[in-house]
Amino acid sequence: MSSNAATREVAEDFSPFLKIYTDGTYERLIESPYFPPVFKDPTTGVSSKDVTDVTPPVRIFFPEITDPNQKLPILIQFHSGGFMVGSIFSAVDFKYLNAMSSATKTLIVAVEYPLVPEQLLPAAYEDSEAAVKWVCSHALEKTQIKKDPWISTHGDFSKIFLQGESSGANISYNLAMRFSSIPLPGNLKISGVLLTHPGFCGSIPIGGDFEGDIHETQIYRMWAYSFPNCPGGIDSPFFNPFAVDDASLSAMGCSKLLVAVAENDILTARALAFAEKMKKCGYPGSVETVMSYGEGHCFHVSDPHGENAKILFGKFSEFINSEKTREHKGSWRRILLGMIHQCKILITSYSCCGNKSVKRRIHEGGLCTVYR
Repeated sequence: MSSNAATREVAEDFSPFLKIYTDGTYERLIESPYFPPVFKDPTTGVSSKDVTDVTPPVRIFFPEITDPNQKLPILIQFHSGGFMVGSIFSAVDFKYLNAMSSATKTLIVAVEYPLVPEQLLPAAYEDSEAAVKWVCSHALEKTQIKKDPWISTHGDFSKIFLQGESSGANISYNLAMRFSSIPLPGNLKISGVLLTHPGFCGSIPIGGDFEGDIHETQIYRMWAYSFPNCPGGIDSPFFNPFAVDDASLSAMGCSKLLVAVAENDILTARALAFAEKMKKCGYPGSVETVMSYGEGHCFHVSDPHGENAKILFGKFSEFINSEKTREHKGSWRRILLGMIHQCKILITSYSCCGNKSVKRRIHEGGLCTVYR
């Protein structure tokens, strides 16, 4: 890429992510310079390393353990960035994943999926699927892959989770749908999926996530460029879960689902509406939602040591380590009232009426979890 960006004609402007020029070059507006892994971080005790002889490459975060035979839940993680920017090898992602591995006591396998425009969608979905299969192949006695000792020795293959933010949450969702119909190596199952500030959209607005003609919005232009000729366009099942029938959603390939949202995120209303749809579509697993009040999109990535990020990681840990797969009908009120009594936090219950999300605040506080 030449340095005379100011003199070139812009073909597509996806600021603050990417600019595409008419001469075929492009400029990434958010840089992700390489930040090296460490052995036993002095603050958290988490060790990390890169595995680059696989496609796609991964970075593994291994929390400190006291028992040399200890098994840990495996969290396969997909970063944010609108499919256009971001890297698991960046300083931002290192600090975030280092902190989350320590807080949740999980073995994190972060995936460096290919970005647009180097590789257009569905390449990111395909490589991410390959990464999950690579992790699962460690459970096999006989396999052609080169096993990583951290995964094969300390990974608990009965507790495999998918997690991501924004576009990474979109990938996690699509993989969970994909694994409802195809087997994983060793016939392993995905225990749960954590969708954090998920990147969903559609031609009909929900909660004011866009105004006017959808075709004039940046999110539409980014999707159209990233996934040209995608069947359904902005209403493709890849991007709009409301385009998926209930029977297909109910078969999602995981035992439980957590949808995490932030109060000041424009994507929140759609994510909560999706969670409500999952509760009503016949999905047999549990569906939980957690909201971070006073926070914006992916706040915990840029500030993983902030108080609300720590609380959110605590909710992740509870979800990962809980054996619950389905909350009994009618018990949501008992749980909410118990949380009010014990924690004095702000509890909000959501109901959806058309395109409006209605919330009822019961008590003052910071972060709430809502169970069906």
